[in-house]
Amino acid sequence: MAGARGRWSPRERELREAGLRLIAGVDEVGRGPLAGPVVACAIVMPPDARAIAGVADSKRLTAAERTRLAVLIRRRALAIGLGAASVREIDRLNIYHATVLAMRRALRRLAVAPDHVLVDGKPLRTLGVEHTAVVGGDDACYSIACASIVAKVTRDRLMAALGGRYPAYAWDRNAGYGTAAHRRGLDAAGLTPHHRRSFGPVGQLALDLGLPASSAVLPLRDAPSSHPHPDIP
Repeated sequence: MAGARGRWSPRERELREAGLRLIAGVDEVGRGPLAGPVVACAIVMPPDARAIAGVADSKRLTAAERTRLAVLIRRRALAIGLGAASVREIDRLNIYHATVLAMRRALRRLAVAPDHVLVDGKPLRTLGVEHTAVVGGDDACYSIACASIVAKVTRDRLMAALGGRYPAYAWDRNAGYGTAAHRRGLDAAGLTPHHRRSFGPVGQLALDLGLPASSAVLPLRDAPSSHPHPDIP
């Protein structure tokens, strides 16, 4: 974390001193890509254990560092919940509401009830649980950073697996983000069921092909409750 990798933050220590010992950190990965789901992780780390050295915002780490740390985090965590919102849900709800949906699913999958929830970013009115929002939380709070790493490793593996079925888009290297290689794949091979038609370049291509760019936006309560992707546990 910024200047203090692998340490519990003052905010987390204050919560524990106030009796809120089991803190769930929540973060998401995949808001910006042109393809693939958005994935969220909720995680409760043991309050009396030292922080894992090297844990930081997943964007600051190499792929190898994230993979190594994800193993340690999973081994030590008291509870981990993963949730996702599918491409169809992203196109129907918009990326903001789909992200909240993924976070709600992740929180529901925690095996222990947290005393408090810390979320990366701004307050989320529809999250459904009391929480503290921390702007830049994945770089400032240990529990959120742990969630960030697990979410990133999970989604990258999913996109690499999908990339094996759709090699034209180099998803094993770009995780669905709009890199030059991905855009060349779109030009050469067109759209897949995993592309977000509500996102600019993809939507334009859909229109050029005479396809519907996206379904109508639905309110969050109308989102299906079934799990959006079988590869997310």
